Order: sequence, then structure tokens, then C-alpha cells
Amino acid sequence: MNYLEYLPVWNRLSAAQQRALRSSASERVFHKGTLLHTGAGGCAGLILVLSGQLRAFILSESGKEITLYRLFERDICLFSASCMMNSIQFDIAIAAEKDTRALLIPAEIYKSVMNESAPLANFTNEVMGSRFSDVMWLMDQILWKSFDTRLAEFLLNEAGIEGSSTLRITHENIGNHLGSPREVVTRMLKYFAQEGMVRLARGTIEITDPERLRSCAEK
Repeated sequence: MNYLEYLPVWNRLSAAQQRALRSSASERVFHKGTLLHTGAGGCAGLILVLSGQLRAFILSESGKEITLYRLFERDICLFSASCMMNSIQFDIAIAAEKDTRALLIPAEIYKSVMNESAPLANFTNEVMGSRFSDVMWLMDQILWKSFDTRLAEFLLNEAGIEGSSTLRITHENIGNHLGSPREVVTRMLKYFAQEGMVRLARGTIEITDPERLRSCAEK
């Protein structure tokens, strides 16, 4: 199967451009927990997710993490090929949250085709704009929303992603996603449990009252 057809502009590329991308692309498997891209001057190439789930995040000098966005099937990761974009001045790390199959296109090949193809260049700009919108949304959440609201929204989003009201996730992992200390996460989860919105067990969080949790997320 030609997974490059996942690119919306694939049929608008010339035969030579399609060959260049097809011949250079390689299918890779990244196991859960694998760090695909550190952002520290690396340039893994453009990643097209075939299955699984990736996480894009930033890491402070003190080791504090915060999730910027997730990538799912057919999503494209451009920040792993940031060396081809001179305007990118900050480091973003990419890690596999689940076992992931992906197509990897070398940055220099993708850039050479993009320089020749207006449709691919426009598509790339649209993807980049969408990711920056994700980051600006996150900044809005951090600056203007209380932690209980952000945590409630995170739990509901996780339940939607996993298709289950029982989440197998640690308090530390939640803190990494939200950029908050584990202790703060634990205190707020205990409050949610006291209010009957969740039930806590070792390594799991069960959403018991999604409506009240949703009200908290929307306040």
C-alpha cells in the first residue's frame, strides 16, 4: 500500500516528485516510550503516523515537561524535521505514547520537493499553522484557566482517546502532560474523588461522574 497517499496533496505532485518521496520514505516501528526526536539540533525527518500515538512536548532545563499536542493515525509531524524550517527556534521532543508505525521521509528530500511544489508548500504551511494554533490554545489554557479545569478537561479527553472511563495513567504522567508537579495532580485528584467525580486506585483513575467532571472542565 502506498501510505504517501495519506498526504492530501499527493495526487497534485508530479510523477518525479512522487517517485522522490516514495523512494526515500521508510516504514518504521517505534515502541511505546521510544524518544523519536529530542529537538536538540536533531532532524529525524518528516513523520507520517500510520497507526499508534505520538506525543509532542517541551522539556525545561529542570526536567519539567508539558505536552503540546498528540499525533494519531494519518497525522503529520513537521517539528521532527525542523532543520528544514529556519524560523523554528525552539526545541520540541517527540515520543511514542503507544506502539507506533510511521513513515519517515528524510528532511532534505521533503524540502527539495516542497521547494518545487506549491501545493506541498501550501499544505506544509497549513500543517505548521495548525500546530502553532494548538500551542497557542495550550498557552491560553495555562494562562487563564485554573488547574482543576485543565485537569478535568484532560481526564475527559483521555477517556475519549482510550474509549474507556477507566484510565491507566500515573499522577506523574498527568503532571508531565499538564506541566504541573505530581503532588499538585494528586491533591486535585483526591478532591475530585471526594466529590464523587472519580475513583482512584493504584495506577488507574475511573471517571464515575462524567457530567460533573464536564461541568468542571467548562467553567
